[in-house]
Amino acid sequence: MSDEKLRREVWNSFVEQQNVFLATVEGDQPRLRPVTLMRFGDRLFVATGMGDAKVKQMRQNPKTEFCLMLEKDGKHGTIRAECTAELVADLKTKTEVYNNVAFMKEFWNSPDDPRFALIALQPTSFEYMPLGSMQATKIKT
Repeated sequence: MSDEKLRREVWNSFVEQQNVFLATVEGDQPRLRPVTLMRFGDRLFVATGMGDAKVKQMRQNPKTEFCLMLEKDGKHGTIRAECTAELVADLKTKTEVYNNVAFMKEFWNSPDDPRFALIALQPTSFEYMPLGSMQATKIKT
């Protein structure tokens, strides 16, 4: 299968919201936690509190990685993505995400709440193990 077809298959696996495991680095120690990954068109985001450790870690080292577990009809697979993280400052983007994700209103008062951090994850590569496969393929984005 061509890289382009695999890339499309990977992107088609992302829905509006899914739980993933997100890794950052603190000094020389990886830090892993579950987060909600949100897809808007061809962009991926994570929301968090501005004071959370992952914001500080991403500011010091923007290299991140997430893993999405796939499951369908009793078959399993994974998508791992190497990413560059960037804190979103654009209020228009923050407002679009905030207004379309119900759980955000539980944590923040508005898109311009100073406690609200929206992080854009820009994948640089995917490691894709399709459903039912035991072989992963690395694909550059």
